[in-house]
Amino acid sequence: MLKLVGANVVMLTALVVLAAYAGFSITPALLGIVALAIVANTAVVLIALHPIRELESVATRVWHGDYAARVEQSAVADNEVLRVGSMFNILLDGLVSDRARMRELARDVIEAGDRERSALARELHDSTAQRVAALQFELSAVAREARDPALAARLEAARAAAAGILEELRQLSHTVHPAVLDDLGLPAALKRLARDAANGTAIDFDVDADIGAGRLPRRVEGALFRVAQEAVYNATRHASPRRVHVHLRRGDAQIVMQIHDDGKGFRVAPTMDLPSSRGLASMRERLALVDGRLAIDSAPNGGTTVTATVPRA
Repeated sequence: MLKLVGANVVMLTALVVLAAYAGFSITPALLGIVALAIVANTAVVLIALHPIRELESVATRVWHGDYAARVEQSAVADNEVLRVGSMFNILLDGLVSDRARMRELARDVIEAGDRERSALARELHDSTAQRVAALQFELSAVAREARDPALAARLEAARAAAAGILEELRQLSHTVHPAVLDDLGLPAALKRLARDAANGTAIDFDVDADIGAGRLPRRVEGALFRVAQEAVYNATRHASPRRVHVHLRRGDAQIVMQIHDDGKGFRVAPTMDLPSSRGLASMRERLALVDGRLAIDSAPNGGTTVTATVPRA
């Protein structure tokens, strides 16, 4: 636009200079007419290029995630620009439809995976773990009845090994899918997550989860728990924090969960592009399936705050 207006100004100025060179008198009235012509020309160019700027504005909005943006009909646009705008809108409608189908497919895949993990976790807890527990008790009984000290010692070692396997099975069951999430809801599952993460570490976990009466929708609980699980895992494995705080609140319009640690922190933008940061991308994708948003605020030696926001239904 500026180039076009500038070219017209140069042409008008050149005409004035040629007129003066040819001997015409340059009067204030003539200069006023030239100035008025420049202003009028600028206004005409602005009006004529408005449909093009509208296309650019819509493309920018779509690039930043506003898939509801559409090109509006313009009374000053010519037929070619109107045709381009119509095709742009058709492409956007197709994009929105495809995104909706992909989100529905992704939601079905994740829910199917959650159901399989839940079934596997219950099988590990209710069947396999119970059999190992029975084996442990049997070994204890046999060890008590053994007369040979060497045999009793070996039986006690086997019982201790069975006890270790039993604890690993229970921990694996909880990692695959926490039964407490299904039975008692998200606040209880977050407290169990904190207890397990603090076990064997010097990290001080603080869980403040108050959602009032009633449970959250199951999809929302599952998405928020997986985000918390990934955030706590990243903090304990990579950040070396002294303290991790988990905060959960249900407001009038949205549900907000924050996980803050005072660890080493990191540079968010470069890290998100690394292949090893798949867990961070998975957190965002999980929340997107429940119309939620993820924000990560961190800096080297400045700790990390992960904020998950989900609108209330």
